[in-house]
Amino acid sequence: MDIKGKNVLVFGSGISGESACRLLLTEGASVILYDGNDRLDREEILRKISPGEGQNIEILLGELTEEQLAELLDRLSLVVMSPGVPTDLPVVERMRERGIPIWGEIELAYVFGRGDVLAITGTNGKTTTTALLGEIMKNYKESVFVVGNIGTPYTGVVPETTPDSVVVAEISSFQLETVHAFRPKVSAILNITPDHLNRHHTMEAYIEAKERIAENQTEQDICVLNYEDEETRSFGEKTRAEVLYFSSQRKLNRGVYLEDGDIICNIDEKIKICNVSELNLLGMHNYENVMAAAAMAYAYGTPIEIIRKTVMEFKGVAHRIEFVAEKNGVAYYNDSKGTNPDAAIRGIRAMNRPTVLIGGGYDKESSYEEWIRAFDGKVKKFVLLGATREKIAETARKLGFHDIVMADTFEEAFAKCVEYAQPGDAVLLSPACASWGMFKNYEERGDKFKELVNRL
Repeated sequence: MDIKGKNVLVFGSGISGESACRLLLTEGASVILYDGNDRLDREEILRKISPGEGQNIEILLGELTEEQLAELLDRLSLVVMSPGVPTDLPVVERMRERGIPIWGEIELAYVFGRGDVLAITGTNGKTTTTALLGEIMKNYKESVFVVGNIGTPYTGVVPETTPDSVVVAEISSFQLETVHAFRPKVSAILNITPDHLNRHHTMEAYIEAKERIAENQTEQDICVLNYEDEETRSFGEKTRAEVLYFSSQRKLNRGVYLEDGDIICNIDEKIKICNVSELNLLGMHNYENVMAAAAMAYAYGTPIEIIRKTVMEFKGVAHRIEFVAEKNGVAYYNDSKGTNPDAAIRGIRAMNRPTVLIGGGYDKESSYEEWIRAFDGKVKKFVLLGATREKIAETARKLGFHDIVMADTFEEAFAKCVEYAQPGDAVLLSPACASWGMFKNYEERGDKFKELVNRL
């Protein structure tokens, strides 16, 4: 699409929106950045975008009048949505009715970027799998970019990409809502469990969004799927892409699987990658992440020796069952990335000590029953905070768990954990909820936890 001289609206500021603006300006578009928050600092936004001489950007903040909106719609050729902005807002519906194309930041980057894309989605495990695959590809190719939900906007690296580049992208369901041409060479859906239902409203809509990662793939492309997840296994029967499964529970005729603690790649021939005891990662969910990354890398043509060496050296990612320190005989783990119950279940299952658990936060309308059931005698004290604390506590009591303590602040929750934890125990931050309302994001929450641990 030629956007030179055309009016393009970027809906939503933040890191993704500002990055999209920079790319659009580079491509010669006239950019209008709109954000409904009228308390934002216009000058600060401009400084972040850093428009050069002759670049054309307009910033609109706050609620638009009907007259302003009508005037805006009349001159738009394209809308680029930031991932945090719901796509079912009335104003977005108005844009659709006008026939204005609505893209996401990922779509924009894909259209103007170069090279092959390896894309990963799923409810849990995306960040670890993306980081690991990124390391594998960096050991294989010269020009590699790790982008998306993992922290670096895809649009931010587009000017640096070449036809020989590999882009490894973590893609959320929010970003997949607005894809049109996006077509990864290799895609993966790791798992699908309830999450973000406050945004997608139904499980069906959430599943549909996740599956859009392979929407434009053909028989020449590859889609890696979890055989043990009912939704992804059934998707394997529908997608046009060549399917490769991974499994933690059974041997596969073709794919990557776990056999007696060995990770086996059985695609062209049966090859042992490594034993799980040789990994630096804890828990079955991480073994699945390794299998998914290995399957994607192998499908792309990466030599098995590079895959083997990289997975055995990989230390994991911050905020995902991250060992922080041992203080006074107590091991502290930061699992702030556990922002939904299924992710938090994985955190609990990885623990091998009696555990004092911090949970609670922003309510994404999740059910917490399976999480509580997964405690399985490991959790000795449950410290709750945030908007969900009463809801979670009520669920826990119904299921017979009563060792619950309430806290009003994060600092108070941490202090109670220190009080209750004995030598030989673990303290685990694995909230099963988003951080909104207390912190900007899960990273800030995890960093605060690590700061408090290191002060002990």
